[in-house]
Amino acid sequence: MARGGGIGFEAARALTYLGAEVVIAEIDKVKGEQAQNVINRALHTERVSFVHTDIADDQQVQALYEHIKEKYSALDVIIHNATVTPMGAVDAVSVIDWDRSYAVNLRAPVLLTQKFLPWMKEKNSGTIVFVPSSGAAPYMGAYEVFKTAQVELCNTLAAELEETDIITYAIGPGLVKTETAQTALETVAPLMGMTLAAFYEMNGKHIISAEEAGAGFAVSVVNAEKYNGQEIGSIQALMDAGMFEGQDRSAAPGADSHDISFLAPHIQNVADVFNEQYNGWLTRNLFERQWVLRDFKKTVGMAADNFHMRIQSMAELAQNKRFYGLAEYKPWLGKLKEYYAHQYKLLQGYEKNPEALKKNSQVILGWMEELQTVIDGI
Repeated sequence: MARGGGIGFEAARALTYLGAEVVIAEIDKVKGEQAQNVINRALHTERVSFVHTDIADDQQVQALYEHIKEKYSALDVIIHNATVTPMGAVDAVSVIDWDRSYAVNLRAPVLLTQKFLPWMKEKNSGTIVFVPSSGAAPYMGAYEVFKTAQVELCNTLAAELEETDIITYAIGPGLVKTETAQTALETVAPLMGMTLAAFYEMNGKHIISAEEAGAGFAVSVVNAEKYNGQEIGSIQALMDAGMFEGQDRSAAPGADSHDISFLAPHIQNVADVFNEQYNGWLTRNLFERQWVLRDFKKTVGMAADNFHMRIQSMAELAQNKRFYGLAEYKPWLGKLKEYYAHQYKLLQGYEKNPEALKKNSQVILGWMEELQTVIDGI
């Protein structure tokens, strides 16, 4: 199930191309019918259908459920892609818009999950995909608060479904120039003291196309088992599928790789250190594990599972001498350094043995120094 907008349309098209039967649940009848017809004509199929639905309306969701259950033997995948994007300062956005954002961006995923999950449980099969946003940002609160809550909803659901074969994960599309995003940013950019053009120019290296974002959604579904319980991004899904090598695609691998080839062992060291930490966290008791993982996510801004996969992908790029793709990881390496600095500060407060304090402090400082070498090099 996908919304009939830019990313939703591309996700629906990619999934249809891969052989899926797709139901588009869309509030805009014109967009929904157009998406259905365009995809079916382009791919010479009739496997895409449109159901006119306001997913914030309980009765319409019930009608959608009855339609799908009558027409299909199972629902294999739900993608909670629909969104509304009220923008402005917390005290400037009307309560009506806050309520609408809650209804679409959080309540609707809960409602749809409640409706279809029992059917998935009957068959012990299915994939539920949440589509959150990146986190708190000024003048985007009425949107971000409910979209980021989808991550915790996903985490809760994943824990409840551990003993089943039902998969759930969250995937962020990234910064995409869709009509919805453009309209939202026309409000936000001036509040941040810049023009819309300046905003896009500042974030140019991070922008991906709707086609890339939608394809990322589709290939993440194909590799869903790999992402169970995690928060990922479209770029990561594409990279894991070997379909994306970084924004600077025009750069010749040989041009820069020779200059920074010395980084390969340093990158491997960074990956080895984090992998050892990550694996150690997973062996802790439930309470300690949850505390450590929450602390990591709070400091870094990404779930440890997701970060672990990014570090692995970065190490693979270095091993294969594809250094031109490493720039994408620089901000996250900076976040990891911040986390190690946080660990260093905590250590000073709880380690009472002077020798152990000195030894462990030197270890953490060594991690930070190695990270800085990589950050400076790329």
